[in-house]
Amino acid sequence: MTHRAVTVLAVALAAGLPAAAAATLADAVESAWQRTAQSTQAGGLARQANAERIAAEALWAGAPALEVGLLRNRQPAVASTRETEIGVAMPMWLPGQRAARQGQAAAGLSAAAAHQAAARLRVAGRVREAAAEVALQRAELDAAEAGSRELEALARDVERRVAAGELARTDALAANAERLAASATAAQARQALKAAQLRWQATTGLQSVPALDSEAGPAPAQEHPALQAAALDVELARQRLGVTRASRRDAPELLLKLRQESTAGAPHVKGVGVLLRLPFGSAARNEPLMATALTELEVAEAAHRELQQQLEAELAAARGAHAAARQQAEEQGMRAALLRERALLIEKSFKAGETPLPEMLRALTAATQADASVGRAQAALAQATARLQQALGVMP
Repeated sequence: MTHRAVTVLAVALAAGLPAAAAATLADAVESAWQRTAQSTQAGGLARQANAERIAAEALWAGAPALEVGLLRNRQPAVASTRETEIGVAMPMWLPGQRAARQGQAAAGLSAAAAHQAAARLRVAGRVREAAAEVALQRAELDAAEAGSRELEALARDVERRVAAGELARTDALAANAERLAASATAAQARQALKAAQLRWQATTGLQSVPALDSEAGPAPAQEHPALQAAALDVELARQRLGVTRASRRDAPELLLKLRQESTAGAPHVKGVGVLLRLPFGSAARNEPLMATALTELEVAEAAHRELQQQLEAELAAARGAHAAARQQAEEQGMRAALLRERALLIEKSFKAGETPLPEMLRALTAATQADASVGRAQAALAQATARLQQALGVMP
């Protein structure tokens, strides 16, 4: 490693940042996803759906069973006999049941994948909010530090002019009081930013915070992942209802039996048998199952409609908030430029002795607050953009 590389690495470590390239928002979402219990749950749902698919593709409706029987006659007056019977019972699919189970398994796999995508989007929303909070607090700190620097410079200039006899001691006291207040505000903003950064690290496990976009971009071609998951829940409930309808009785069983009878002094007698057991269905068995399946389908359809209405309302609100944030950012920029120009003119007048200190302080405070409002408005625009992307269902 060269001396320059060592120096760069040392500076990066001293700053508490990784020497590698800064993480993107997509990297942060992936890191946060791996830290959640939802990622483990999503993997479990996928395994469960895959196991159901394997079971639906099996040759038999259930696991075969082995039957073994042994009977001996030891009465003294009767010749000793022994009967041995071995059989295998194989559950069979009802007509249409296997296809219904396969359809349910396919719907379960699709629903598991959709729920995983929806869960990742929810994690992305938390990551976006954490990044936006850091950006907002950083804007507050930048504004507070800028105001503190300006008031510190002003206080030094006032002290110099007081020493020269151009201003009264009361002006120096007022300027230093404002300087101390600005310094305290900056300290509070610094602490708030640190707290926001700690919450970001707890969410993502990363140090660096990527910047959020101010442009929402085009609307996605696909529907919202949460709405997709709800629609697939409806399909899964419909497939389960189909399985219930195709399973109105217990599985029939095909039994293959081998029987051997041995009697003392007589040749063995052997036989092979085939039996078919057909259970009957009944209302007491089927009606509760059908009612449960129908209720599940109705609840899934109602949840899909409710979610669709909720997402439409959230999207409309996010669009309105984004438009308002953009307009506010533009207006705050123009206002800050006007107040900064006014402060510069009053500063020249103050240095020429034509404007009193209180007027200068008011003008400087107004300009500093306007600059701070610009930073806050830009951070709020980035936050509104992130929320619009979230409402659209766009992953970083």
